[in-house]
Amino acid sequence: QVQVVESGGGLVQPGGFLRLSCAASGITLDDYAVGWFRQAPGKEREAVSAISGTDGEIYYSDFARGRFTISRDYVKHTVYLQMNSLAPEDTGVYYCAVDPVATFDPYEYDYWGQGTQVTVSW
Repeated sequence: QVQVVESGGGLVQPGGFLRLSCAASGITLDDYAVGWFRQAPGKEREAVSAISGTDGEIYYSDFARGRFTISRDYVKHTVYLQMNSLAPEDTGVYYCAVDPVATFDPYEYDYWGQGTQVTVSW
């Protein structure tokens, strides 16, 4: 059974930073693409960033590019999302998703974590 777990969310002031982590059991995460998505209250889930499982190709949404960095740790079998210069509009539940192919289409992803709350506020 595959389980995906996110961690690292929390409350941070505007301009601050957080690092989210994504780990999985039941699969070797290194072999899979990982996508980060987020969902704010009353809004649809949107893609944040993705990293492929083969060539390490990286994708960012427009709002994430320049502020967020996705990366892999092949020793810890973990994918990170470093988020800098956070703003209140970044508030939401952040999800990690796993699939053989990196894509921004959430319907393509087979496995999802439970989400981690990120709140950017004074």
